[in-house]
Amino acid sequence: MSHGRHANSRFLLDNGVSRTPPMGWNSWNHFWCGINESVVMSTADALVSTGLASLGYKYVNLDDCWAESERDENGKLRGKASTFPSGIKALADYVHARGLKLGIYADAGNRTCSNQMPGSLHHEYEDAKTFAQWGVDYIKYDNCYHDGTRNRESYTAMGHALQKIKRPIHFSLCEWGQEDPAKWAGAYGHSWRTTGDINDTFASVTWIADLNNRWGRYAGPGRWNDPDMLEVGSGGMTMDEYRSHFSIWSLMKAPLLIGCDLRSVSNRTLRILGNKEVIEVNQDSLGVQGRKLRSKDGLGVWAGPLSDNRVVVVLWNRSELRALITAVWRDFGLSPNTPAIVRDFWKHKYVSMNERDRLTASVAPHACKMYVLTPLQS
Repeated sequence: MSHGRHANSRFLLDNGVSRTPPMGWNSWNHFWCGINESVVMSTADALVSTGLASLGYKYVNLDDCWAESERDENGKLRGKASTFPSGIKALADYVHARGLKLGIYADAGNRTCSNQMPGSLHHEYEDAKTFAQWGVDYIKYDNCYHDGTRNRESYTAMGHALQKIKRPIHFSLCEWGQEDPAKWAGAYGHSWRTTGDINDTFASVTWIADLNNRWGRYAGPGRWNDPDMLEVGSGGMTMDEYRSHFSIWSLMKAPLLIGCDLRSVSNRTLRILGNKEVIEVNQDSLGVQGRKLRSKDGLGVWAGPLSDNRVVVVLWNRSELRALITAVWRDFGLSPNTPAIVRDFWKHKYVSMNERDRLTASVAPHACKMYVLTPLQS
């Protein structure tokens, strides 16, 4: 595809959607195929009652298994009568009435990954039109049971269909990084998976973070690398590990899609997911993905630029022992003599009003320290 056509596709998608990374909830990590309209409605209510919606968590996203196993007599998708008896349009209305947005799941192949509902292959425009009529705001588009067509071509078809319907829908491409989508998916969608599926282990978080780190230069407002959903609160990791997970995802400008059951979420989990200062890093208007600057023996320095000439720094200890980690001003382009205000975003306090040259912290195993530096004039 020529550069001109790429530019045109990008222009058509610049509809104000996801100028910052999308935030919300997705059903898959906790519920798998066990979703129904009651679960989704009560989760929408929980987003509001916990205060998470007011912090930016707006999307309520259905994953696989929401539809009947076959299309209707007119070839259209339909909500599964046994689990979504009111229909998807009514569900969208319920979600919208609470100031939230509804996301849905589809697939570029003949069947979805669960093999329990039809895919959108050769039905792209029809399905896009159906989703728009229902009031859908977000589409996660998987890639199971495809026909052997290159992933890029499959996703182009749905991307063009969504352009035609002219509803502002976030298009999330999920081909697991197989064809390096960071290099091309920004012409068709707003976010793209860069890795395989996450699971609720620290090993999975570190592996995925490193893979996603490679593609930072391709991200920016309206086009985001997606290292998969958040596992915070799912129960398999420690609170330190969950704080590290949330910090790195926020620094990398990843979509923040909660995967736990929000109807019974703990206060400790809410304090992580609801850390307003960390969320502000993720939603920063500059939209530059932070990256790993260096790492040795499991001790890493990650950093990235923020608006107003600030810098976010995460000192991440992936080792099994407490250790000192040091970030040097030159790591992120500051002169050693430049003084900076340093704020700890997990302790919510200033640790220095005039720090120079370097920042050192003692970091517990699998934990991190997250700071924002505001340079001052020398």
